[in-house]
Formats: sequence, structure tokens, C-alpha cells
Amino acid sequence: MIAAAALQEDVDAVGISILSGAHNTLCPRIIDLMRANGMDDTLILVGGIVPQEDIPKLKELGVSEIFLPGTSTEDIVRFINTNVRKG
Repeated sequence: MIAAAALQEDVDAVGISILSGAHNTLCPRIIDLMRANGMDDTLILVGGIVPQEDIPKLKELGVSEIFLPGTSTEDIVRFINTNVRKG
């Protein structure tokens, strides 16, 4: 549903907040569905509880950035404004 909604709304970024520890299961599936629908330049942001050892693999899969607990809203907004496609 996340990938379908993102495609329908033609979004520039998708933010996923995961507190359950299911990031290694959910993120690859969401990324695969988005890429299969041509959403290669859509930012994929993950927030929540993600162990440091999982971050490199998630970024390798296509997660644009991971925001851990305590990240300021200003830092998140700055990242989006800097990295979202222009046009």
C-alpha cells in the first residue's frame, strides 16, 4: 500500500517510521515495489529504532537516509530540501 500510494500521489519522498524492528523485512519490499514502478529517484527515509549494524545494508538497498531517535526535525527537513529532485 505504501508504494502504491506513493506512485498514485507522485511523491518526491516516502518516510517510514518503524519502531517494531521490522525494518529489514519491510524496507526491502517497499523499495522493490517502488523501483518496479519506476520510482528510482524518490527519496526513501526511515525513522525509528534501527541498530547501527543494520544501517549500511539498508542504505545499500536504497534507503536514502535513516533518522534515529533524537534527530531534530530541522535536520530531517534540511535533508529533504537538499536531496529531493528539483522540478
